[in-house]
Amino acid sequence: MVLEIAILQVKEGLSLQFESDFAVASQFIESIPGYVNHSLRKCIEEENKYLLLVNWEKLEDHTVGFRESEAYLEWKRLLHHYYNPFPVVEHYEMVLESKK
Repeated sequence: MVLEIAILQVKEGLSLQFESDFAVASQFIESIPGYVNHSLRKCIEEENKYLLLVNWEKLEDHTVGFRESEAYLEWKRLLHHYYNPFPVVEHYEMVLESKK
């Protein structure tokens, strides 16, 4: 499994609308083969900052399957105008996981 991480800086004053549009956009990412799950977390210390975590079965499910899909175009249309600066997206693989 691959974890996609993106830190999202949302333009000031748009957080509530972003959260609403993100809920709608979620259906598009969820429709992609290889998608496992995702969560959006809001930063406690810094207003308008979010953390997007998406689990994929393999890297290409995101970089090819999602990014080259019609679903991505809808995701992009709904969400990309909220970001400043545009987020850096990184991918991670598991090294160690605690079960406690």
